[in-house]
Amino acid sequence: MKKTSPFWNAPSICSKVPARLALILLSSTVLLSACSTPRTTPATVIDRSRSESASSAAPTASIPTPPGYYRVKRGDTLIRIALDQGQSYRDIVRWNNLTDPNLIEVDQLLLVRPPANAMTVKPLTSAAATPAPQRMAEQRTAPPPEPKIEAVKPDAPPPGIRLSWPAKGKVVEDFMDGKNKGIDIAGKLGDPIQAAGDGRVVYAGNSLRGYGNLVIVKHDNTYLTAYAHNRNLLVKEGDAVRKGQTIAEMGDTDANSVRLHFELRVNGKPVDPLPFLQ
Repeated sequence: MKKTSPFWNAPSICSKVPARLALILLSSTVLLSACSTPRTTPATVIDRSRSESASSAAPTASIPTPPGYYRVKRGDTLIRIALDQGQSYRDIVRWNNLTDPNLIEVDQLLLVRPPANAMTVKPLTSAAATPAPQRMAEQRTAPPPEPKIEAVKPDAPPPGIRLSWPAKGKVVEDFMDGKNKGIDIAGKLGDPIQAAGDGRVVYAGNSLRGYGNLVIVKHDNTYLTAYAHNRNLLVKEGDAVRKGQTIAEMGDTDANSVRLHFELRVNGKPVDPLPFLQ
């Protein structure tokens, strides 16, 4: 009779274990291979926010700005727009019927040129009121006028403006197109700042960044002067000033030293004021 021992059954148990393990391993391998198989066509990601913003911005960019108007850009202020257009900001407010000058929107169209005046009928002159028979008799007796020959100068420059120096001192910074829109004159704190020409004050305040206490004088429909970095302003908006009149005291507001920043604008464009100074 054979002895029964647990060691004799061990081989049979071990032979069954590998088969089960192999089955489990095979199933795991199939699952892992299915999970790790990459897609043949990856999904396309579309940034709708950019496309929508671009589509919404495209019509505005393609619309031209009509002559005599200005389209508001981000960061604009009405004072800055008026200075760059050579106008009084109060005129722009009136021309556009703005209820609040501080509320302007990006892409808003602003009229920056005086609106066209309505056509008026000229009154009849004395010659036009003369009876017809008398006019005909005068035409028969009067000799024909001699033709006048006038020399035409097609490239004649428009009449300029002669300005006086707004302050006494040394010019420490010259006009440089694109970098410095005027000249800077050094001086002492409290030195008098004088109007460079006759005109009317269209702005007196400190809401224009980088200019400090600022005075803007409009001389006519073409010329405008600006006086920046003042300590005190001695005039207010609407005041009529004469050439040489003291309008402010030199200072250093929004500047790193005591100085006057002086600008001359021709139709809103900054030009070198030196050739205009007497």
